[in-house]
Amino acid sequence: MTYPQAPWTLQGYALQTLHLVDIPKARPFIPPEFEIVSVFPGKTLGGVYLSYYGTGSVLEYSELIVVPGIVSYEGKLGGWVSHIYVDNSDSVAGGREIWGLPKEIAEFTWQKGDNSLVTVRQGDKQLCSLSYTNTPLPLSTWWRQPLTGSAFSTLDSNVLFFKSGLESQLKAVSGKLEVPTISPFSQLGLGQPLVTVYCDQMRIVVDAPEVVGGTAREAEFSYR
Repeated sequence: MTYPQAPWTLQGYALQTLHLVDIPKARPFIPPEFEIVSVFPGKTLGGVYLSYYGTGSVLEYSELIVVPGIVSYEGKLGGWVSHIYVDNSDSVAGGREIWGLPKEIAEFTWQKGDNSLVTVRQGDKQLCSLSYTNTPLPLSTWWRQPLTGSAFSTLDSNVLFFKSGLESQLKAVSGKLEVPTISPFSQLGLGQPLVTVYCDQMRIVVDAPEVVGGTAREAEFSYR
């Protein structure tokens, strides 16, 4: 398999949901090296990101990212990616070998219209679906906003940290997330989003990761 080296530039559209997640439910999905950041008593901030990257991207593919919570490590803050699915095998290889992300292959169905729906499956197992309307919510309008995000991952015995820069037309829409009980991340209990944001005319640049520490396994080995 061949894949481009980092950074990756990706262009297309995406949906981002935000959820308050019970910290006890998030904990099993996040390694013990990371402290879960509380945004309300007993709650962290999680979300689901669904995207399609098309013309102008280093690779063309759809993607599902599940973030069970915001974490801190060595003074840095970022999201932890517990699950990530794409429909391009080169993206799987690059995600795993560059960023240490647990990418898997899945199938994506995008139904676009006034009432749109995206469904993600692995074989006969549905992972999740998100229905949404393209009509902005009351008092919501398009705005263009550059954003920066950060995330952690692990590769071999290293803790990695990387940033992404995004520019997009944004608007809040009405979204309904469904996660079947057979889904690998159903135990997060995501429920309905606090907010769903649609990103159009999107351009995102994912930087190369930096090593910021070692895992507990490495620390134990070094101690011995």
